[in-house]
Amino acid sequence: MRNAMHTDRERCVRAVRSKDARFDGWFFTAVLTTGVYCRPSCPVVAPKPENMTFHPSAAACQQAGFRACKRCRPDTSPGSPEWNQRADLVARAMRLIADGVVDRDGVPGLAARLGYSARQVERQLLAELGAGPLALARAQRAQTARLLIETTELPMVDIAFAAGFASVRTFNDTVREVFALSPSELRTRRRPERTGTRPATPGALQLRLPFRAPFNPDNVFGHLAATGVPGVEEWREGAYRRTLRLPHGHGIVALTPHPDHIGCRLVLSDPRDLTVAISRCRRLLDLDADPVAVDGQLRADPLLAPLVDKAPGRRVPRTVDEAEFAVRAVLGQQVSTAAARTHAARLVTAHGDPVEDPEGGLTHLFPTPQALAALDPESLAMPRTRRATFTHLVSQLADGTLHLGVDSDWAQARARLLALPGFGPWTVDVIGMRALGDPDAFLPTDLGVRRAARELGLPSTPAALTARAAAWRPWRAYAVQYLWATDSHPINFLPV
Repeated sequence: MRNAMHTDRERCVRAVRSKDARFDGWFFTAVLTTGVYCRPSCPVVAPKPENMTFHPSAAACQQAGFRACKRCRPDTSPGSPEWNQRADLVARAMRLIADGVVDRDGVPGLAARLGYSARQVERQLLAELGAGPLALARAQRAQTARLLIETTELPMVDIAFAAGFASVRTFNDTVREVFALSPSELRTRRRPERTGTRPATPGALQLRLPFRAPFNPDNVFGHLAATGVPGVEEWREGAYRRTLRLPHGHGIVALTPHPDHIGCRLVLSDPRDLTVAISRCRRLLDLDADPVAVDGQLRADPLLAPLVDKAPGRRVPRTVDEAEFAVRAVLGQQVSTAAARTHAARLVTAHGDPVEDPEGGLTHLFPTPQALAALDPESLAMPRTRRATFTHLVSQLADGTLHLGVDSDWAQARARLLALPGFGPWTVDVIGMRALGDPDAFLPTDLGVRRAARELGLPSTPAALTARAAAWRPWRAYAVQYLWATDSHPINFLPV
C-alpha cells in the first residue's frame, strides 16, 4: 500500500491549521469531540490535534461513524488527484466507481471490469481507503442525492432512485446518517445561490464544479472549442457545450469557467446519469489535478519556469468518451484541425444519433464504434492507408478486442494500439494523454512541441528532448501544454 497523505499526521495537522484548500480531497479530518468530518480548509476554528483523526476518503469517515460538516461540506471537495494520476488497481477501481459501475453492475461487475476477483478488489480498497466498493459507492450516492435535493424540485422518491438508491427508506436513512439532516431539511436549508432563477429549459440542472487553484482555463477550453466537432460540440455565450452519451440515455452539458469554479449546466434524458455526467465533465477538464505539485516540478527546469510562471495551473484537455477520441485522433492524422473537424462532422451527420437542443446548435451524439464499423469504407474521404487504420480501429472497438475506458490498463492499451496498422508513437501518446488520462504521456515528435523546444533552447530532436524531459516526470503531459502554449494557435486561447 502507498504511504498515503492521511498517514502523515504532522503534515495533516499543519494543513488543517492553515486551512489549506490545496489539500481538500487529499484527506478528511474527523473530529472526535463533535462527531463530524471536514475538509482541511474548513472555516471553523481548528480542533485540538489530539481531537483529530485523518482518513483517506469520505466513505472511511462515514464507516467510522462521522457525519459531514454542515459548514465546509466535505462531500463537495474536489476528488483526490491520486485516482487520475495512477494506473494501478485501486486507481482504476476508483475511476470506475466514480463512473457509476457499482451502482449499475454491483461489486461483481466492478471486479470483472478490472480482471480481479471481488475479494481482491475489496481487500485492496479497504487497505488503502478504509472502505470497500459498496461504502465508496454509497458515499457517492449520498453526494448525488444532496446535489439533486439542493438544485432541483424533483420529488424525493425520484431523487432516491436517480441517485442510485434501491429504496426510499435506504435513501432517507443514508442522508440522515451522512448529513445529520433529513432530505426535506436539506432542501429547506439549501443556499439561495444554489437555487437561483429556475432554468428556462425544463429539467436543467445548475451545478458548481470545484477545482484546486490555480486553474488556467485558456488551453483547456481553447483546445475543446478549436477542435470541436460541429453538431456534437460548440462554444456559445462563454460556455463550451457538447452532447454526452450516457449509460441510461443522453445529455447536453454547458461548462463555463469562473474564477473559483466551473459552472455546469446539465440537461439529462435520465436523471440516473447525473453522477456519471459529473464525473466525465470533471475528467474532461482535468479538475481533480494537483496544479501545485505539477507546476512545482516543471518550474524546477529553468527553461520551463518562465512558461509556468506566466500562466500557472494549465490542465490537460481530456475527453468524455475514450473511443470517440481515438477515432478523432485517427481522423486528425497528418491533416489540419479544420480538416479533422470536417471529417468528423460528416461522420456525425451520417451515423450519429440525433438529439434535440432547444438552447443551441447541437444536433447529434458522436457515432458509436458499432455504427462506424458498419459503414462502407469507400465512403470515407481519406487516403487508403488512413482508411485502413480507421476501419481496423473501429472494428476492434466495436467487438471489444480493444477496450479504452477509465479502467484501462495504460500499458496494455498502448501495446494494443501500437499493434494496429497506421498507429505510430504520436497517435498512441496523444490517446494516452487525452483519452486514457496518463499524466506522463509525452509527444517528442509533435511539430508544435519540437518548435517550442527549439525556441526555448531545449533539445529539439525527439531522442534528446525525451532525455531532457525525464526530469519532468511524471507530469510530461502537462509540460506539453506549456510548450504548446508558446504558439499562437487558437487551442491556446479562451474563445471570445
